[in-house]
Amino acid sequence: MIDPAFYVIQFLNGLASASNLFLIACGLTIIFGVTRIVNFAHGSFYMLGAYFAFTLTATIMPALGDALGFWLAIPVAAVGVGLFAVLMELLLLRRIYRSHELFQLLATFGVVLIVQDLVPAIWGPEELFGPRAPGFTSFVVILGFRFPEYQLVLIAAGPLVLGGLWLLFNRTRWGTLVRAATQDREMVGALGVNQSVLFTGVLFLGGALAGLAGALQMPVEPANPFMDINIIAEAFVVTVIGGMGNVLGAFLAALIIAQLQAFGILVFPEITLVLPFLVMALVLVVRPWGLLGTPEPMTGHGFAGDRPLKPLGRRAQLGLAALVAVLLLLPLGLGDYTEKLVLEVFVFALFAFSLNFIMGAGGMVSFGHAAYFGLGAYGAALAVKHLDFAMEPALLAAPLAAGAGALLFGWFVVRLSGVYLAMLTLAFAQIAWSTAFQWVELTGGDNGMIGIWPSAWASDVTVYYYLSLILCGAAIAFLWRASYAPFGYTLRAGRDSPLRCDAIGINLKRHQWLGFALAGTCAGLAGGVFVFSKGNVDPGALSIPTSVDALVMVLLGGIQTLTGPLLGAAAFHLLEAYILPLTDYWRAIVGLIIVVLVIAFPQGLAGFLRERLAGEESR
Repeated sequence: MIDPAFYVIQFLNGLASASNLFLIACGLTIIFGVTRIVNFAHGSFYMLGAYFAFTLTATIMPALGDALGFWLAIPVAAVGVGLFAVLMELLLLRRIYRSHELFQLLATFGVVLIVQDLVPAIWGPEELFGPRAPGFTSFVVILGFRFPEYQLVLIAAGPLVLGGLWLLFNRTRWGTLVRAATQDREMVGALGVNQSVLFTGVLFLGGALAGLAGALQMPVEPANPFMDINIIAEAFVVTVIGGMGNVLGAFLAALIIAQLQAFGILVFPEITLVLPFLVMALVLVVRPWGLLGTPEPMTGHGFAGDRPLKPLGRRAQLGLAALVAVLLLLPLGLGDYTEKLVLEVFVFALFAFSLNFIMGAGGMVSFGHAAYFGLGAYGAALAVKHLDFAMEPALLAAPLAAGAGALLFGWFVVRLSGVYLAMLTLAFAQIAWSTAFQWVELTGGDNGMIGIWPSAWASDVTVYYYLSLILCGAAIAFLWRASYAPFGYTLRAGRDSPLRCDAIGINLKRHQWLGFALAGTCAGLAGGVFVFSKGNVDPGALSIPTSVDALVMVLLGGIQTLTGPLLGAAAFHLLEAYILPLTDYWRAIVGLIIVVLVIAFPQGLAGFLRERLAGEESR
């Protein structure tokens, strides 16, 4: 029988974890509340805080002494991260404040990739262990159990920062302006407040808080290049559960998540990976705007610069016919490797096109579209391995499995809007990922499943190339036709003016649900084709990076066009295959491409080409 005092110690450990989560999430929620930017680079701020603190302690402690040097390095590191956040705001975010939230998130993701390469280039790839906190290197005895003194420091840090933020926001003019901007930033600007200066100050505060969290973790956790990815998902969960823009909500959510994890690992260890996302999904289903958040206004979520879809002109039709002819003749002059590479382009083109169908037409931004790609891949693999299906029925099982998942998840997703909708898609994707990762008996766990090969008649690379072209091309043609059908026009009407749709009697949620299911089904088909081309599948097919890859493909090509995702998928996959392996700094290259794309070519490659062609015709 477990000593009841052990539960007290576990509760205190949960408080220390909650304090760290709050320090990160409160900066994230403050930035979103004022700027409406979902800052994916917030995890990078946290990581930089740890690295800055390591460097500062190594520099300051020998000169000023251990105690003064250590405790001075912590706030200085936080300020340094705040200044880095200001630099990001001045060079990048200030140019895209009026862009759609998806472009903003993607821009900050580009910063993440750049920082991920800069950190090992500057500090090296090894873990860096910082010094123990002077004055708090021992332990206290609580109910017969030893408890580290430094954990008490971490427990106190959260409430102290919460109190300081309350004083800042309620007892200073700047804090009052921040609270006002959280409620209505346009009105604050109309009253003569310099929004640029306000936004810069908010980025500094949010970055400094994340840097403080990273610096305080130095005696507990070594600085390593994976700290950002390991923490950002939980920070988003805490922010969304509490209510985007609400600091007290972030504190409450951090307490809930940390304590559930502290005690959940004792009761059901297998659930710890997915527990935060299960809680987020439950909260958003019951209260779509978070515990202490406020409902979003029911407005359209279209993308700036959207144009009405027009049927293909004669030039475009000839170009499409030429492309099909080239794809049919391509295997005649290619080797097996290049054929497989082009085959994968077909797969990712369908994957990106299905995502664009719900984002471009439906206005539903998904951060978890990989769930349906992965469900399709696993559906086909499980049919082969556990049901002894041949390739043909397994390929049918792929879209059916993904479609069933999209129908189930979509029923909840379409009841939300904006960033809450996007975060719920992320939650469901992480639930699917953790299930595949931990259900070892069924899915093989982290090792995945191997030996998923085509039938004998399709085992030749060229034959499977043509099969993939037919299947992916047919699915793309189906979604293309749906975009021009009354169903597609209804989705766009709901995207641009949900109130008007409701007023004229359109059941918008039903249309969005069906659109979500169609997109998920087609993504599942792409996953099924992909697994037979690779011969294996692992949980990475359901992961956040796979979802982000789809977003990059869509925006690289251009979200305002139907051809954009196809062009973006081809460009991104070929870039990965031929250019990125030539350098160790491929993440930084991709990040720079994303940043340049968002700033200089927000219309994407297809949109840019369309405007150039239109300009030539007008001359």
